[in-house]
Formats: sequence, structure tokens, C-alpha cells
Amino acid sequence: MRRRRCYDRWDYRYSCDTVSQTVARAAESEAQRLSYGERNNCLFFCHAFIIKAMDIKLISHGAAREVTGTCHEIQVGDKRILLDCGMFQGRRRESAEKNATFSFKPKTDIDAVVLSHAHADHAARLPLLYKLGFAGPIYATHATQDLCAVMLQDSAYIQEKDEEFYRKHLKKSMLPSPGPLYTQKDAAECMDLFVGRDLHERFQVIPGITCEFFEAGHILGSAMMLLEVEKEHGSVVRIGFSGDIGRNTLPIIKDPEAMPAVDYLICESTYGDREHDSITTARDKLREVIIRTAARGGKLLIPAFSLERTQEIVYDLHILWDKKEIPSIPIIIDSPLASRVTEIFKKHPECYDQAMYDNFLSKSHNPFQFSLVTYTESMEQSKDLNGKPGPMIIMAGSGMCEAGRIRHHLKNELADPRNTVLAVGYMAENTLGRRLLDPDQKDVKIFDEIIRKKAEIQYINAYSGHADKNDLDHFIQAVPGLKQLYLVHGEEKAMFALAERTVAAKPIDIVMPEREKEYILN
Repeated sequence: MRRRRCYDRWDYRYSCDTVSQTVARAAESEAQRLSYGERNNCLFFCHAFIIKAMDIKLISHGAAREVTGTCHEIQVGDKRILLDCGMFQGRRRESAEKNATFSFKPKTDIDAVVLSHAHADHAARLPLLYKLGFAGPIYATHATQDLCAVMLQDSAYIQEKDEEFYRKHLKKSMLPSPGPLYTQKDAAECMDLFVGRDLHERFQVIPGITCEFFEAGHILGSAMMLLEVEKEHGSVVRIGFSGDIGRNTLPIIKDPEAMPAVDYLICESTYGDREHDSITTARDKLREVIIRTAARGGKLLIPAFSLERTQEIVYDLHILWDKKEIPSIPIIIDSPLASRVTEIFKKHPECYDQAMYDNFLSKSHNPFQFSLVTYTESMEQSKDLNGKPGPMIIMAGSGMCEAGRIRHHLKNELADPRNTVLAVGYMAENTLGRRLLDPDQKDVKIFDEIIRKKAEIQYINAYSGHADKNDLDHFIQAVPGLKQLYLVHGEEKAMFALAERTVAAKPIDIVMPEREKEYILN
């Protein structure tokens, strides 16, 4: 027998699963009496499990009560598969320690990986998995496979450059270099393990487990998945994994599909406690920020993920330019990775939504290129921007300002009150991007130099590729036959808000997995 522990709100802790505050005391005294089917307005309950040889286990190795590092393991008997294998982001030393090792042996323990999409926090530890001996298949959509070929190479390149920096600057201090998690060679060889699959194509992951991808609407190629596990006597357990759920009406890619009937759902909760503005509102705010910054003769810095967010912003800038709603100022995409990703977008029109065809493709227009836009390649081109006067728009990675060329631009431009920094995506806790958005933090450290935040700081949340609270509510409530919901990929405040709304509308068991704990799906 085993008993799970979760948390009720913030101050109540019990050996049983989380319950609502109104029944907390009663649940504590009656925990042994609660059965699987008893509700009494509780969010979570104690369950006694008898582990059998063919019990299905869920272990979250990442994105458990945090946003990054998605990696969930499904065990069926002696077979083990991973759903994603992402990188932790946030406090550098803490993230580096988490990223460096696995709690399992990749060479002998893992049979296959099923990948939801190509973002670093879902895919960027795959080359490390390979480096440590994993040799099984990695299943993904065709677009995700193509994106990983450049995203994983870029991740390795950044790590190798970081290693050079450490060796150069820490040699005198005698501090040990952490070393890259993997090399570009590892990343390239890892791609040989990828197996591309179409949406709605049912395929065998390993004997006894099949999978089907559905459109997640998050980024190009993103997918949610339905796993079907065959058990004794021919019974089937259906497990859904949301990956990252996108939003309806976002530009370029198709909207998310509904999750089919499942017994268990592993669901993201990134924005479980907040709403996004509409994309129309986002476009209006983007126009206003551009006009205001240009009037000051300033530079507009946009930290943006090279994958999806950069393409979305360029798409909207193109629309605003076509409508003559923004001034004629240079738009610099200072990201070689974004250039390569944009070429992959062109290869996968099967992912586009109808608006993409109506606005651009039906007119034989390239949505990602127009007269104001320049894509840089070399570091020299990037450095030249520092000496050029505004107004101009500079878009560069990384999206959370933890790496890439945006950090150099911030160091040079953040202290100038004529300039603007516009955040257009999620900023995880303990990242430079989150510190930039914090109004109480007047200074930030960039490359060991303290920089005063004199530039205007703005944030548009409508470009988020993640479902907001309303989207998540609708998605979960629409899942037929759901017995148990596992909330992942979220900060605790967002998870609790989503859990409370969910159970109020649809009384089901809800669990917020703790990292490295086993949960039985029986």
C-alpha cells in the first residue's frame, strides 16, 4: 500500500491527497475511510494501491509543480517509455544540476520516447539521453522532427560556446567548468533515432502500447497524444498527454483539437490562473508600442523564441505594414536560428490555418518576408546594430533572455529611456526575462554588469502559445470518460486555481505529481 501527499492551498499539509479547505479537518481524521468514488467536494483523496506486475505507473521526472523540464515516464510491467525529454530552465546552477543527470539509466531502462513538440523544455535533453546510451525510437510529427534537427544543434552550439567562455574567464579562478551536456555531434547522431508520424496515424510505440497524435495548436508540428495500453484479458487503458496546448485564433497554425475519450489525462497548466487578451488586442498594442518608440527615436527590443513566436510577430508586422499602420523603420531579425526555423515553416503548409492562406498564400505572398525585414546571420551583423541609431525594431532570442543575442542588445540598450523592451511570451521564474518584468526590480545583472532599467518595459500576453484558464477549462471539461487528471507544467498557484475550477465543474480525482514519485494508473 502507498499513500500520496499533495497540498491544500498553501498552509495545510496532509498525509492524504489535497482536499478543499472547507473539508480539510474532516478529511484528515477520516482519510482512511475515503474511497475512490467518494467526493464530498474534495479535490483529492487517499488511495490504497496493490502493485501488480502489469500495473501502469506514471513518474514525472520534470515539469512537476514547475513549468520546465517536461519528462514523464510511463511504465507497464518491465517496459518504460518517456513522454518528452526537456531541459530545465530558471536559476542557472539549480537548472544545470537537474539537467546533468537522469534518475534512470537511459541505456537499459527506456524503450522509446514519444515527443510532443520541439521546444527546448520538452526536447532539448534528447541528445543527452542518446549520449548516455539510449538507442530506441523517438516518435514525433514530421514537422517536429525537422525542427529538432536545427533546435537541438543550436542547443549544443550554445553549450559549446558557454564552455569556451567558462574556460576563458574561469581559468584563473580554478573553478571547474561544467562542460556541455552534449555536443553538436551528439545532437546530429540523435536525429537518426527519430521516426516521423502523421497526425491521426495510429502506430505502435512498443508491443502493447499504441499512440495517435492530435493537433495541439501550440507551435508548428506540436501534438497532443493518445496512448492505448493493452492489459491482461484484453482490456485497454487510455492515457492522454496534452503536451502544450495552444490557443484558438492564433496566427499561422491550426487550432487545437479536442482530446478523445481517455481514462487518465496528463495536462499542462501553465496559465491555469489567468486570461489572455485577444490576438486583435495584441496587434493593436504592438502597433502602439512601435509608434511610441519610433517617435522617441528609440529601439524596440523584442525577446522572442526563434520557434513560432518570431514567425508570429513577423506575420503581424507584415499585416500592420500592409495596412500602413506602422512607420517605415528597419525590422531586424537578429537570429540565425530563426532564419533556419522559418525555412522549415515553409516546408510544412499542412500545418497552416485558413487565415494564413487567406492573408498571404492565396496572393502568393511570403508572410515572413517584406521590404522592412532583414534577417542577420553573422555576429558582425549583430554587433553593427549597437552603433546604429533608432528607430528600429530588433527581435532576437532567447525568449526568456537567458541566452542568445538578446542579452547583448539588452546590455547595450536597456539603460536608454528612448528604448522599449517588449516581452511577448512566458517568462519562467528566476529568469532574466521575469526580472525585467518585475516593476520592483530597478536593476538587472547582465554579463556580470549591473544595468539600470531605464527603457520602457511592456508585455503582451496575447501572443502566448499556451491555452489560458478559459481554454484549459474548456479542454478538460470536454474530455469524455475522464477518471483522473494529472496537472503538470505549471507553477503551483496556477495548478491550484485550475484544479479548484475543474472539480467544481466536473467532480474527478485530480493529482499534482511530485517529481520522481510513482503514481499508479489502475
